[in-house]
Amino acid sequence: MNITVWGINYAPELTGIGPYNQALCEHLSANGHSVRMVTGFPYYPSWKKQPADKRAIYRTERMGNVTVHRCRQYVPRRPSGKTRILHELSFVAASFLRQLFLPRPDVMVVVSPPLLLGAAAWLLTLLKPAPFCFHVQDLQPDAALGLGLLKRGWLTRALYALEALAYRKADRVSGISEGMLQAFASKGVPKLKIVYFPNGVTIPEPETIPRPGAFRDRNGIAKDVFLAAYSGNLGVKQGLDVLIEAARRMQTCKIRILISGDGARRESLMRLVKNHGLENVLMLPLQPEEHYREMLVDIDLAVITQETGTGQFFFPSKLLRTLAFGKPVLTVADETSELSGALGMGRFGVNVEPNQPGRIADAIQELSQQSDLQKFGAAGRNFVQQFEFDRVLTDFEVMLRRMRPQTLRQYKTPSLWIIERNDLRIQPQSD
Repeated sequence: MNITVWGINYAPELTGIGPYNQALCEHLSANGHSVRMVTGFPYYPSWKKQPADKRAIYRTERMGNVTVHRCRQYVPRRPSGKTRILHELSFVAASFLRQLFLPRPDVMVVVSPPLLLGAAAWLLTLLKPAPFCFHVQDLQPDAALGLGLLKRGWLTRALYALEALAYRKADRVSGISEGMLQAFASKGVPKLKIVYFPNGVTIPEPETIPRPGAFRDRNGIAKDVFLAAYSGNLGVKQGLDVLIEAARRMQTCKIRILISGDGARRESLMRLVKNHGLENVLMLPLQPEEHYREMLVDIDLAVITQETGTGQFFFPSKLLRTLAFGKPVLTVADETSELSGALGMGRFGVNVEPNQPGRIADAIQELSQQSDLQKFGAAGRNFVQQFEFDRVLTDFEVMLRRMRPQTLRQYKTPSLWIIERNDLRIQPQSD
Protein backbone atom coordinates (compact mmCIF):
# COMPACT_ATOMS: atom_id res chain seq x y z
CA MET A 1 0.00 0.00 0.00
CA ASN A 2 0.92 3.64 -0.37
CA ILE A 3 0.68 5.07 3.14
CA THR A 4 1.03 8.68 4.29
CA VAL A 5 1.81 9.43 7.94
CA TRP A 6 1.05 13.07 8.72
CA GLY A 7 2.34 14.59 11.95
CA ILE A 8 4.50 17.45 13.18
CA ASN A 9 7.20 15.34 14.90
CA TYR A 10 9.72 12.92 13.42
CA ALA A 11 13.36 11.89 13.58
CA PRO A 12 15.93 13.09 14.52
CA GLU A 13 13.87 14.18 17.55
CA LEU A 14 14.81 11.88 20.43
CA THR A 15 11.82 12.28 22.72
CA GLY A 16 8.09 12.87 22.57
CA ILE A 17 5.99 11.71 19.61
CA GLY A 18 8.78 11.78 17.01
CA PRO A 19 10.37 8.39 17.82
CA TYR A 20 6.98 6.66 17.65
CA ASN A 21 6.15 8.18 14.27
CA GLN A 22 9.57 7.03 13.08
CA ALA A 23 9.03 3.50 14.40
CA LEU A 24 5.66 3.29 12.65
CA CYS A 25 7.04 4.49 9.32
CA GLU A 26 10.05 2.20 9.42
CA HIS A 27 7.93 -0.82 10.38
CA LEU A 28 5.49 -0.22 7.54
CA SER A 29 8.33 0.32 5.08
CA ALA A 30 10.11 -2.85 6.21
CA ASN A 31 6.91 -4.78 5.53
CA GLY A 32 6.71 -3.76 1.89
CA HIS A 33 4.62 -0.58 2.00
CA SER A 34 5.55 2.67 0.26
CA VAL A 35 5.65 5.15 3.14
CA ARG A 36 5.63 8.92 3.02
CA MET A 37 6.04 11.07 6.16
CA VAL A 38 4.73 14.65 6.03
CA THR A 39 6.21 16.45 9.01
CA GLY A 40 7.87 19.60 10.33
CA PHE A 41 11.49 20.57 10.83
CA PRO A 42 13.02 19.19 14.06
CA TYR A 43 12.47 21.44 17.09
CA TYR A 44 11.37 19.31 20.06
CA PRO A 45 11.90 19.31 23.03
CA SER A 46 14.19 22.36 22.97
CA TRP A 47 11.66 24.43 20.98
CA LYS A 48 14.49 25.53 18.70
CA LYS A 49 15.09 24.76 15.05
CA GLN A 50 18.50 23.85 13.74
CA PRO A 51 20.29 26.85 12.18
CA ALA A 52 20.15 25.27 8.71
CA ASP A 53 16.36 24.89 8.98
CA LYS A 54 15.40 28.39 10.08
CA ARG A 55 14.82 29.78 6.59
CA ALA A 56 13.72 26.56 4.92
CA ILE A 57 10.12 26.36 3.73
CA TYR A 58 9.97 22.82 2.34
CA ARG A 59 12.48 20.02 2.06
CA THR A 60 12.26 16.42 0.85
CA GLU A 61 14.75 13.88 2.12
CA ARG A 62 15.15 10.15 2.33
CA MET A 63 15.59 8.52 5.74
CA GLY A 64 16.08 4.81 5.24
CA ASN A 65 13.23 3.66 3.01
CA VAL A 66 10.92 6.47 4.13
CA THR A 67 10.40 9.63 2.05
CA VAL A 68 10.20 12.57 4.46
CA HIS A 69 8.56 15.83 3.37
CA ARG A 70 9.39 18.60 5.85
CA CYS A 71 7.21 21.69 6.05
CA ARG A 72 7.93 25.03 7.68
CA GLN A 73 6.37 25.73 11.06
CA TYR A 74 6.54 28.67 13.46
CA VAL A 75 8.40 27.71 16.65
CA PRO A 76 7.86 30.11 19.58
CA ARG A 77 10.76 30.89 21.87
CA ARG A 78 8.49 30.73 24.92
CA PRO A 79 5.61 28.31 24.31
CA SER A 80 2.26 29.30 25.80
CA GLY A 81 -1.32 28.31 25.09
CA LYS A 82 -1.77 30.88 22.32
CA THR A 83 1.70 30.59 20.77
CA ARG A 84 1.30 26.80 20.64
CA ILE A 85 -1.89 27.29 18.65
CA LEU A 86 -0.03 29.56 16.19
CA HIS A 87 2.77 26.99 16.05
CA GLU A 88 0.36 24.22 15.14
CA LEU A 89 -1.67 26.37 12.74
CA SER A 90 1.46 27.24 10.78
CA PHE A 91 2.33 23.57 10.36
CA VAL A 92 -1.21 22.54 9.44
CA ALA A 93 -1.39 25.24 6.74
CA ALA A 94 2.05 24.53 5.27
CA SER A 95 1.67 20.76 5.33
CA PHE A 96 -1.85 20.88 3.85
CA LEU A 97 -0.50 22.84 0.89
CA ARG A 98 2.31 20.31 0.51
CA GLN A 99 -0.18 17.45 0.55
CA LEU A 100 -2.05 18.99 -2.38
CA PHE A 101 0.94 18.33 -4.62
CA LEU A 102 1.66 14.81 -3.41
CA PRO A 103 0.11 11.63 -4.85
CA ARG A 104 -3.07 10.31 -3.25
CA PRO A 105 -2.28 7.55 -0.74
CA ASP A 106 -4.27 4.37 -0.15
CA VAL A 107 -4.60 5.27 3.52
CA MET A 108 -3.41 8.02 5.88
CA VAL A 109 -2.39 8.02 9.54
CA VAL A 110 -2.91 11.51 10.98
CA VAL A 111 -1.16 12.08 14.31
CA SER A 112 -2.51 14.53 16.91
CA PRO A 113 -1.24 16.86 18.26
CA PRO A 114 -1.75 19.00 16.29
CA LEU A 115 -5.48 18.66 16.83
CA LEU A 116 -6.22 20.75 13.73
CA LEU A 117 -4.71 18.06 11.49
CA GLY A 118 -7.96 16.12 11.86
CA ALA A 119 -10.00 18.83 10.11
CA ALA A 120 -7.22 19.34 7.55
CA ALA A 121 -7.19 15.62 6.77
CA TRP A 122 -10.94 15.61 6.19
CA LEU A 123 -10.66 18.55 3.80
CA LEU A 124 -7.86 16.78 1.97
CA THR A 125 -9.95 13.63 1.56
CA LEU A 126 -12.65 15.70 -0.16
CA LEU A 127 -10.08 16.54 -2.83
CA LYS A 128 -8.14 13.28 -2.75
CA PRO A 129 -10.42 10.54 -1.41
CA ALA A 130 -8.66 8.20 1.03
CA PRO A 131 -9.59 6.73 4.42
CA PHE A 132 -7.66 8.05 7.40
CA CYS A 133 -6.97 7.01 10.96
CA PHE A 134 -6.85 9.90 13.44
CA HIS A 135 -4.24 8.81 15.99
CA VAL A 136 -4.37 10.74 19.28
CA GLN A 137 -1.25 10.96 21.43
CA ASP A 138 -2.57 13.74 23.68
CA LEU A 139 -6.10 14.96 24.43
CA GLN A 140 -5.10 18.56 23.83
CA PRO A 141 -8.13 20.66 24.83
CA ASP A 142 -8.62 18.68 28.05
CA ALA A 143 -4.93 18.87 28.97
CA ALA A 144 -4.70 22.60 28.19
CA LEU A 145 -7.66 23.31 30.47
CA GLY A 146 -6.28 21.05 33.18
CA LEU A 147 -2.94 22.89 33.12
CA GLY A 148 -4.53 26.32 33.03
CA LEU A 149 -2.92 27.12 29.67
CA LEU A 150 -6.39 27.96 28.33
CA LYS A 151 -9.56 29.19 30.00
CA ARG A 152 -13.06 28.20 29.02
CA GLY A 153 -14.41 30.50 26.34
CA TRP A 154 -14.86 30.81 22.61
CA LEU A 155 -11.37 29.41 21.90
CA THR A 156 -11.88 26.20 23.88
CA ARG A 157 -15.35 25.78 22.38
CA ALA A 158 -13.76 26.06 18.93
CA LEU A 159 -11.11 23.48 19.82
CA TYR A 160 -13.70 21.02 21.11
CA ALA A 161 -15.73 21.55 17.93
CA LEU A 162 -12.65 20.79 15.81
CA GLU A 163 -11.95 17.73 17.94
CA ALA A 164 -15.50 16.48 17.42
CA LEU A 165 -15.21 17.10 13.67
CA ALA A 166 -12.01 15.07 13.48
CA TYR A 167 -13.57 12.17 15.36
CA ARG A 168 -16.68 12.27 13.17
CA LYS A 169 -14.86 12.39 9.83
CA ALA A 170 -12.05 9.93 10.58
CA ASP A 171 -12.53 6.32 9.55
CA ARG A 172 -10.75 5.21 12.71
CA VAL A 173 -9.85 7.03 15.93
CA SER A 174 -6.94 5.48 17.81
CA GLY A 175 -5.48 6.23 21.23
CA ILE A 176 -2.48 5.16 23.25
CA SER A 177 -4.23 4.13 26.48
CA GLU A 178 -7.44 2.57 27.72
CA GLY A 179 -8.34 5.86 29.40
CA MET A 180 -8.18 7.60 26.02
CA LEU A 181 -10.49 5.02 24.52
CA GLN A 182 -12.98 5.69 27.29
CA ALA A 183 -12.63 9.42 26.65
CA PHE A 184 -13.38 8.89 22.95
CA ALA A 185 -16.53 6.98 23.82
CA SER A 186 -17.64 9.70 26.25
CA LYS A 187 -17.14 12.26 23.49
CA GLY A 188 -19.49 10.37 21.18
CA VAL A 189 -17.08 8.34 19.06
CA PRO A 190 -18.80 5.09 18.02
CA LYS A 191 -17.17 2.04 19.56
CA LEU A 192 -16.80 0.52 16.10
CA LYS A 193 -14.36 3.30 15.14
CA ILE A 194 -12.17 3.15 18.24
CA VAL A 195 -8.74 1.45 17.98
CA TYR A 196 -6.22 0.78 20.73
CA PHE A 197 -2.74 1.67 19.42
CA PRO A 198 -0.34 2.10 22.35
CA ASN A 199 3.17 3.39 21.98
CA GLY A 200 5.68 0.60 21.80
CA VAL A 201 9.14 -0.20 23.08
CA THR A 202 12.09 -2.31 22.03
CA ILE A 203 12.96 -4.84 24.73
CA PRO A 204 16.79 -4.91 24.85
CA GLU A 205 18.54 -8.24 24.58
CA PRO A 206 21.01 -8.89 27.43
CA GLU A 207 24.01 -8.72 25.10
CA THR A 208 23.00 -5.25 23.85
CA ILE A 209 22.80 -3.65 27.31
CA PRO A 210 25.76 -1.31 28.03
CA ARG A 211 28.22 -2.15 30.79
CA PRO A 212 27.45 -0.67 34.21
CA GLY A 213 29.41 2.35 35.39
CA ALA A 214 30.01 4.20 32.10
CA PHE A 215 27.41 6.91 32.77
CA ARG A 216 28.45 7.43 36.39
CA ASP A 217 32.14 7.63 35.45
CA ARG A 218 31.42 10.20 32.76
CA ASN A 219 29.44 12.41 35.13
CA GLY A 220 31.44 11.99 38.34
CA ILE A 221 28.79 10.04 40.27
CA ALA A 222 30.15 7.62 42.85
CA LYS A 223 29.03 4.01 42.75
CA ASP A 224 27.65 4.11 46.28
CA VAL A 225 25.37 7.12 45.64
CA PHE A 226 21.67 6.29 45.16
CA LEU A 227 20.76 7.88 41.83
CA ALA A 228 17.13 8.83 41.09
CA ALA A 229 16.58 10.22 37.61
CA TYR A 230 14.00 11.99 35.49
CA SER A 231 14.68 12.12 31.75
CA GLY A 232 12.60 13.70 28.99
CA ASN A 233 10.67 16.85 28.27
CA LEU A 234 11.03 19.67 30.80
CA GLY A 235 7.65 21.30 30.30
CA VAL A 236 4.70 22.57 32.27
CA LYS A 237 2.76 19.33 32.44
CA GLN A 238 5.70 17.47 33.98
CA GLY A 239 5.51 19.53 37.20
CA LEU A 240 9.22 19.08 37.99
CA ASP A 241 9.43 21.89 40.55
CA VAL A 242 8.19 19.43 43.15
CA LEU A 243 11.13 17.10 42.48
CA ILE A 244 13.59 19.93 43.06
CA GLU A 245 11.84 20.84 46.31
CA ALA A 246 12.06 17.18 47.35
CA ALA A 247 15.80 17.27 46.62
CA ARG A 248 16.14 20.33 48.86
CA ARG A 249 14.83 18.20 51.72
CA MET A 250 17.38 15.43 51.09
CA GLN A 251 20.63 17.39 51.01
CA THR A 252 22.09 15.45 53.93
CA CYS A 253 21.32 12.05 52.38
CA LYS A 254 23.57 10.03 50.12
CA ILE A 255 21.05 10.46 47.34
CA ARG A 256 21.42 12.38 44.09
CA ILE A 257 18.66 13.61 41.80
CA LEU A 258 19.36 13.68 38.07
CA ILE A 259 17.20 15.75 35.70
CA SER A 260 18.12 15.17 32.07
CA GLY A 261 16.28 16.75 29.18
CA ASP A 262 15.21 19.90 27.46
CA GLY A 263 12.06 21.94 27.13
CA ALA A 264 10.25 25.17 27.85
CA ARG A 265 10.98 25.15 31.61
CA ARG A 266 14.63 24.10 31.57
CA GLU A 267 16.00 27.56 32.40
CA SER A 268 13.55 28.16 35.25
CA LEU A 269 14.36 24.75 36.74
CA MET A 270 18.07 25.50 36.56
CA ARG A 271 17.47 28.79 38.38
CA LEU A 272 15.63 26.94 41.13
CA VAL A 273 18.55 24.56 41.58
CA LYS A 274 21.02 27.45 41.65
CA ASN A 275 18.97 29.61 44.02
CA HIS A 276 18.67 26.74 46.51
CA GLY A 277 22.33 25.80 46.12
CA LEU A 278 21.43 22.17 45.54
CA GLU A 279 24.62 20.20 45.08
CA ASN A 280 22.61 16.97 45.14
CA VAL A 281 20.83 17.85 41.87
CA LEU A 282 22.56 17.26 38.54
CA MET A 283 20.99 18.80 35.44
CA LEU A 284 22.09 17.43 32.07
CA PRO A 285 20.90 18.08 28.52
CA LEU A 286 18.91 15.47 26.66
CA GLN A 287 21.24 12.51 26.21
CA PRO A 288 22.12 10.95 22.85
CA GLU A 289 20.89 7.39 22.43
CA GLU A 290 24.09 5.63 23.53
CA HIS A 291 24.46 7.76 26.67
CA TYR A 292 20.75 7.45 27.43
CA ARG A 293 21.02 3.67 27.43
CA GLU A 294 24.05 3.89 29.72
CA MET A 295 22.06 6.17 32.02
CA LEU A 296 19.22 3.66 32.24
CA VAL A 297 21.72 1.01 33.28
CA ASP A 298 23.31 3.14 36.00
CA ILE A 299 20.33 4.75 37.71
CA ASP A 300 18.79 3.13 40.78
CA LEU A 301 15.32 4.66 40.43
CA ALA A 302 13.40 6.31 37.60
CA VAL A 303 11.13 9.21 38.53
CA ILE A 304 8.21 10.19 36.30
CA THR A 305 6.24 13.28 37.29
CA GLN A 306 2.97 14.82 36.14
CA GLU A 307 1.29 18.08 37.05
CA THR A 308 -1.92 17.60 38.97
CA GLY A 309 -5.10 17.48 36.90
CA THR A 310 -3.45 16.31 33.65
CA GLY A 311 -2.86 12.59 34.10
CA GLN A 312 -6.15 11.52 32.55
CA PHE A 313 -5.33 13.22 29.26
CA PHE A 314 -1.90 11.88 28.34
CA PHE A 315 0.33 8.90 29.06
CA PRO A 316 4.11 9.39 29.48
CA SER A 317 5.55 6.78 27.17
CA LYS A 318 9.03 7.28 28.65
CA LEU A 319 7.76 4.80 31.23
CA LEU A 320 7.99 1.95 28.74
CA ARG A 321 11.68 2.40 28.01
CA THR A 322 12.44 2.59 31.72
CA LEU A 323 10.60 -0.65 32.42
CA ALA A 324 12.28 -2.37 29.47
CA PHE A 325 15.60 -1.81 31.27
CA GLY A 326 14.17 -3.31 34.46
CA LYS A 327 14.25 -0.17 36.60
CA PRO A 328 11.92 0.51 39.55
CA VAL A 329 9.78 3.62 39.17
CA LEU A 330 8.55 6.38 41.45
CA THR A 331 5.55 8.03 39.81
CA VAL A 332 4.23 11.41 40.89
CA ALA A 333 0.68 11.49 39.57
CA ASP A 334 -2.98 11.73 40.51
CA GLU A 335 -4.47 8.44 41.69
CA THR A 336 -6.97 8.70 38.81
CA SER A 337 -4.23 9.14 36.19
CA GLU A 338 -3.27 6.67 33.47
CA LEU A 339 0.24 6.53 34.93
CA SER A 340 -0.95 5.61 38.41
CA GLY A 341 -3.30 3.03 36.92
CA ALA A 342 -0.45 1.40 35.00
CA LEU A 343 1.66 1.24 38.15
CA GLY A 344 -1.24 -0.36 40.01
CA MET A 345 -1.53 -3.07 37.36
CA GLY A 346 2.18 -3.67 36.91
CA ARG A 347 3.32 -3.21 40.54
CA PHE A 348 6.69 -1.91 39.41
CA GLY A 349 7.09 0.91 41.92
CA VAL A 350 5.45 3.48 44.17
CA ASN A 351 3.13 6.41 43.45
CA VAL A 352 2.93 9.74 45.32
CA GLU A 353 0.29 12.40 44.68
CA PRO A 354 1.56 15.64 43.05
CA ASN A 355 2.47 18.76 45.04
CA GLN A 356 3.77 16.78 48.03
CA PRO A 357 7.57 17.22 48.04
CA GLY A 358 7.89 15.89 51.58
CA ARG A 359 6.25 12.59 50.68
CA ILE A 360 8.32 12.36 47.51
CA ALA A 361 11.49 12.82 49.55
CA ASP A 362 10.33 10.20 52.04
CA ALA A 363 9.50 7.74 49.27
CA ILE A 364 12.90 8.14 47.61
CA GLN A 365 14.70 7.67 50.92
CA GLU A 366 12.64 4.58 51.76
CA LEU A 367 13.28 3.06 48.34
CA SER A 368 17.01 3.77 48.69
CA GLN A 369 17.03 1.58 51.81
CA GLN A 370 15.22 -1.38 50.26
CA SER A 371 17.37 -4.36 49.45
CA ASP A 372 14.83 -5.93 47.08
CA LEU A 373 14.33 -3.14 44.54
CA GLN A 374 14.95 -5.76 41.86
CA LYS A 375 11.43 -7.11 42.41
CA PHE A 376 10.01 -3.84 41.04
CA GLY A 377 12.35 -4.01 38.06
CA ALA A 378 11.38 -7.60 37.29
CA ALA A 379 7.68 -6.78 37.56
CA GLY A 380 8.13 -3.82 35.22
CA ARG A 381 9.96 -5.84 32.61
CA ASN A 382 7.18 -8.41 32.69
CA PHE A 383 4.50 -5.70 32.41
CA VAL A 384 6.12 -3.99 29.44
CA GLN A 385 6.23 -7.11 27.26
CA GLN A 386 2.72 -6.32 26.00
CA PHE A 387 4.03 -3.11 24.42
CA GLU A 388 6.86 -4.67 22.43
CA PHE A 389 7.17 -2.76 19.15
CA ASP A 390 6.81 -5.63 16.68
CA ARG A 391 3.64 -6.83 18.37
CA VAL A 392 1.99 -3.38 18.59
CA LEU A 393 2.99 -2.23 15.11
CA THR A 394 2.02 -5.50 13.43
CA ASP A 395 -1.46 -5.27 14.92
CA PHE A 396 -1.80 -1.68 13.71
CA GLU A 397 -0.59 -2.63 10.24
CA VAL A 398 -3.33 -5.28 10.05
CA MET A 399 -5.89 -2.59 10.82
CA LEU A 400 -4.47 -0.29 8.12
CA ARG A 401 -4.65 -3.08 5.54
CA ARG A 402 -8.34 -3.49 6.34
CA MET A 403 -8.88 0.22 5.79
CA ARG A 404 -7.63 0.04 2.21
CA PRO A 405 -10.41 1.24 -0.15
CA GLN A 406 -10.24 -1.86 -2.34
CA THR A 407 -11.30 -4.00 0.61
CA LEU A 408 -14.22 -1.80 1.65
CA ARG A 409 -17.51 -0.91 0.00
CA GLN A 410 -17.88 2.85 -0.48
CA TYR A 411 -21.07 4.40 0.80
CA LYS A 412 -22.33 7.90 -0.08
CA THR A 413 -19.00 9.80 0.24
CA PRO A 414 -15.34 8.87 -0.27
CA SER A 415 -14.55 9.26 3.43
CA LEU A 416 -17.38 7.08 4.75
CA TRP A 417 -16.96 3.33 4.55
CA ILE A 418 -18.99 0.31 5.48
CA ILE A 419 -16.72 -1.61 7.85
CA GLU A 420 -17.02 -5.02 9.36
CA ARG A 421 -17.23 -4.96 13.15
CA ASN A 422 -14.35 -7.36 13.66
CA ASP A 423 -11.98 -5.14 11.67
CA LEU A 424 -11.91 -2.34 14.16
CA ARG A 425 -10.37 -2.92 17.54
CA ILE A 426 -6.85 -4.33 17.38
CA GLN A 427 -5.28 -4.97 20.78
CA PRO A 428 -1.85 -6.29 21.77
CA GLN A 429 -1.78 -10.06 21.91
CA SER A 430 -1.65 -11.60 25.34
CA ASP A 431 1.30 -13.72 26.37
